[in-house]
Amino acid sequence: MSETVAARPAAPRSCLGRLRAYAAHPDPRTESCNWIALVVASNQPVYPLYLWWIVGGDWWIAVWTFLSTPFFLAVPFVARRHSAAGRALLPLAGIGNGVVSAKAFGVASGVELFLIPCALIALLAFRRSEWRPMALVLAAALGALLLHGHYGAPLGRFDAAQYAAFFRLNAYSIAGLSFVIAWSLGRAALGQKQRR
Repeated sequence: MSETVAARPAAPRSCLGRLRAYAAHPDPRTESCNWIALVVASNQPVYPLYLWWIVGGDWWIAVWTFLSTPFFLAVPFVARRHSAAGRALLPLAGIGNGVVSAKAFGVASGVELFLIPCALIALLAFRRSEWRPMALVLAAALGALLLHGHYGAPLGRFDAAQYAAFFRLNAYSIAGLSFVIAWSLGRAALGQKQRR
């Protein structure tokens, strides 16, 4: 008597297939947050190279930003267990990265402006019924903003021209990231409303 074994679904073999499977989530807002987190994490290893090429100075101090990389990479993992917690982890990791970066580079670098995309995520990633995690993230962003002027001397040294280039680089990065967040999360939220 032969037994029939249920065929297992084939595991994604390509790197992109694995990445898609890792980011996938039945909730569109959560899946958008997963992708945003993975995009940010993939950009972090090249950020020091941007600084070396565009800014100069103590560009190598950017290795401090790697402290947040595991948190960004963990967003889809956490979201699988608790959707709202995964969505909250994304902006909280960004806020933590902003605080570390402000100490590393100094506030003249404009890194505190990264609190804007973090607040944007808080406003778009949660439903009205999920006001508690939204309020937590917004309170964390406000708390980080209150640290302005209290970081002490930065870890790296940059002259006025380098800080101007640094600020421009961060301003363009923030504008691009904010556009991606608004497009991705706005589309996900709109799609959910239309399905109701």
